[in-house]
Amino acid sequence: MSGRIWLSPPDVGPLEESYLLSALRSGWVAPLGPEVDAFERELARRVGVADAVALSSGTAGLHLALLALGAGPGQVVVVPTLTFVATANAVVYTGAEPVFVDCDPATGNLDPALLRQLLAELDREGRTVAAVVPVDMFGSCADYDRILPVCAEFGVPVVEDAAEALGSTRRGRAAGSFGRAGVLSFNGNKIITTSGGGMVVSDDTELVARCRHLATQARQPAVHYEHAEVGYNYRLSNLLAAIGRAQLHRLDLMVDRRRRLREKYAKLFAARPGVRLLADDDAGANCWLTVVVVDPGAAGWRAGELAAHLAGQDIETRPVWQPMHRQPVYACARALLSGAADQLFADGLALPSGSGMTESQIARTLETIDAFVEAK
Repeated sequence: MSGRIWLSPPDVGPLEESYLLSALRSGWVAPLGPEVDAFERELARRVGVADAVALSSGTAGLHLALLALGAGPGQVVVVPTLTFVATANAVVYTGAEPVFVDCDPATGNLDPALLRQLLAELDREGRTVAAVVPVDMFGSCADYDRILPVCAEFGVPVVEDAAEALGSTRRGRAAGSFGRAGVLSFNGNKIITTSGGGMVVSDDTELVARCRHLATQARQPAVHYEHAEVGYNYRLSNLLAAIGRAQLHRLDLMVDRRRRLREKYAKLFAARPGVRLLADDDAGANCWLTVVVVDPGAAGWRAGELAAHLAGQDIETRPVWQPMHRQPVYACARALLSGAADQLFADGLALPSGSGMTESQIARTLETIDAFVEAK
């Protein structure tokens, strides 16, 4: 073996180094500055929205977007049960109650039919739903053709959790542009990274302005420090924004490399019974992570067995997100379930998908998987 193969490590190089060094030499080393301003403009242009605010994390973006929509105590926010915990945690930060809904087994994304059923139930109960937060799972956009009309029917705004989906599209429209607000993440394992960071993007300039105000400790425009409400220290560093700008220049190349890797996985598993790729027909996905779903009865092996085999060869994989209704912290939360998320958690496995994988690393991963399957 020649070193560990990671699931989705940062893909950075000379361009990022040059941008960071330029920002450092400019003297703008504190939070905010010209790199942040430029990053916001460039990212908003890429997503196709009017405005954006750069933040310290995607979680901060979810928190602020929900606050800007008025989420708070006594209200509920609908969240997919199949997601990373940050989506649910941000709801709790506002004082609202997360209510979980199951996913479409073909894509892992929020099930629109179950969403309509849940919103109808909440409406009959007289509950105030502050927002619905669909998540674009593993870089595949949710079914907004169906989700948006359902939410409009019940008068509920949408906050799109596009943390995993920058560079993805659905019917030619960019991830992050579907709701009242979209939230992106630039964590170290995402499509592009700023080490840590995130952004709220929206055509609603007043919503973005509200998020920007809250993210800077809600400071009033006074020479002295004056605050009329509680704010947060959520703004992005100027140095990190410089890295993000360099990464954004390389976004299309990095997405293309992940898509080509996904094609190799698809070819490898094409003739294997009981194996499919999650959201396999989504040509607009950025392929942040390629997830294989295994039917053990048909395949003769389990996803966990493949994970253990790859781990033995120093190749990292990861199970599909453990559903929120299975998390101890949310075990008592309300949820409308079909069993789809539980099944994907049991049978799904995310494979190494980094855009920086070398040809030898790709070959080693594919050969190791092929050897495992052939032995079964």
